[in-house]
Amino acid sequence: MEKWKRWGHLVAIDLLLVNVAYVLALFLRYDPVPAYQWEVFLTLLVPRTTLRILGHYFFGLYRRAWRYASIEEALAIVGAVTVGSILGAFLNLFWFQAMLPRSIVVLDWFLCLALVGGSRFLVRIRDGWQRQSLLEDHEEPLKRVLIVGAGDGGVLAARELRNHYGHQVKLVGFIDDDPLKRNQTVLGSPVLGTRDDLARVVAEYQVDEIIISMPSVPRRVIREFVRIAQATGKKVLILPGVYDLLEGNVTVSKIREVHIEDLLGRDPVKVNIAGMSAYLSGRKVLVTGAGGSIGSELCRQIAKLKPEVLLLVDHGENNLYEIEMELKAARVPLVALVKDIKDGRAVRDVFQRYKPDVVFHAAAHKHVPLMEHNPEEAIKNNVYGTYQVAWAAHLAGTEKFVLISTDKAVNPTSVMGASKRIAEMIIMYLDQRSATTFAAVRFGNVLGSRGSVIPLFRQQILAGGPVTVTHEKMIRYFMTIPEAVQLTLQAGAFAGKGEIFVLDMGEPVRIMDLAEQLIRLSGLRPYVDIGIQITGIRPGEKLFEELFTAEEGVDATTHERIFVAKPTALDLPLLEETVQALENRPEEILPADAHSALEFIRRFLPEFRGEEQSKLEAAAGLEE
Repeated sequence: MEKWKRWGHLVAIDLLLVNVAYVLALFLRYDPVPAYQWEVFLTLLVPRTTLRILGHYFFGLYRRAWRYASIEEALAIVGAVTVGSILGAFLNLFWFQAMLPRSIVVLDWFLCLALVGGSRFLVRIRDGWQRQSLLEDHEEPLKRVLIVGAGDGGVLAARELRNHYGHQVKLVGFIDDDPLKRNQTVLGSPVLGTRDDLARVVAEYQVDEIIISMPSVPRRVIREFVRIAQATGKKVLILPGVYDLLEGNVTVSKIREVHIEDLLGRDPVKVNIAGMSAYLSGRKVLVTGAGGSIGSELCRQIAKLKPEVLLLVDHGENNLYEIEMELKAARVPLVALVKDIKDGRAVRDVFQRYKPDVVFHAAAHKHVPLMEHNPEEAIKNNVYGTYQVAWAAHLAGTEKFVLISTDKAVNPTSVMGASKRIAEMIIMYLDQRSATTFAAVRFGNVLGSRGSVIPLFRQQILAGGPVTVTHEKMIRYFMTIPEAVQLTLQAGAFAGKGEIFVLDMGEPVRIMDLAEQLIRLSGLRPYVDIGIQITGIRPGEKLFEELFTAEEGVDATTHERIFVAKPTALDLPLLEETVQALENRPEEILPADAHSALEFIRRFLPEFRGEEQSKLEAAAGLEE
């Protein structure tokens, strides 16, 4: 009812204004106005006015929120008025077989534009006066806000604050490193300086909150601004990254506190959507480990590419149920299958029934210390399970099989890493024997995954500390789960000859620095409010991870963040013997205990020393 009432007011105003504009045009053109022109005006009053109102309707002039009017709304007014003037001229020609004088058409167009446009923008001016009046009458002191970034992101944040919290906050201005913006005004607020002026501006203007609003700049710039802003002691908020902007997810509720992901994540990934769609859209795609961190994100992003059917395979029913319920809204045919990848018969039944075109094998045991204590389970799941899925793909005629691997497979010191390296060897061997294209993708730690260090640190901070770090020199690479999955899908498009793809993990992060930053983001002080305790390297851990061996090296691909590890020689007789044993007599070759598990690993990796090698590396690190 309220909408129709507002529409009625606008239509009534336009009925008056479009005719006032025409009459004014007559008076400006003639002195006095000829009688025949008044005859034309009165004869065409109803049809010409109707055409004007219809033009306004089709250009959306009655369904726009004019309090937020901008260039887009101005262009809509110009379009509606222009079309109305053209139709009016043709109406005159049709009715009287004569064209209106060009001066009348131009004057009518200009006056109609001024009156109709002015009436709309008066709404915005009125709202501005009302907001200013509320600010003046507000008894409590306003929260004073400074926005870092005077580009599109900063303008978006300023509008969100003004439109939703205008009676609670006062925008004192902007900070921007572009020297050309210095002393300019953006939405009526001044650009007060660069990053070097931030501390001074915060003190001089008594700023309460700082909003970092640069969603598309490099993450190193974000980290630097957050560091400077935190040093002021004021509350620091952030506008979401470019992914949220592209998906239209930015609202005032999205302006939030800074998360560690904002600082550790890297610059937005550019992917070839057409290339990814070519091998996934309209195809049958199977994902193992579909309920896990990586597997579930694979399913989300594949669903957006509209496969013919998406097969979700996981042995954990609860995780599988959650991703199935989430993806049902995507309107993609789904099949959720509770299967253990070590159950060869069940896996082959799935492949023979559904004949998947593409397989992403994300199911694996990934927890390094747990696998050190249960090495036989790492071999059974990560080696034997991978073989069962890969062999089933071969038998079913699958086109592509992509193994999700890890940087811990490079010069492995952990059982988990060693098991993934052997899995890589098996699929490289199968690629030489099968029409199916087998490939692997290696990457490091992902932010927010289960078992990740970041959730652990957060729990420890909430509990009052201390935060535990295994070694003060421990270094890791981090990337976000969506980024890792996007690059994995892109690598899958490149796969063609048994490649091991290596993802560019960006800059290494010292875990000690990560712990300190998380404590600061929680509003606390490292070593004062929350302690940090060194606990010693755990079994299987390295001080730093590698993405490829010295023997491998890497070759570039057409994507700047995806590389191919150069192939290394395989022990083909050993792999052939192993594959045959896994197929025909797995009980004889699969380890039953920790000792036999290590013996199994050393058949493929004679240099593997496991925990012993980790201790030697840690000792070397302490001596540096």
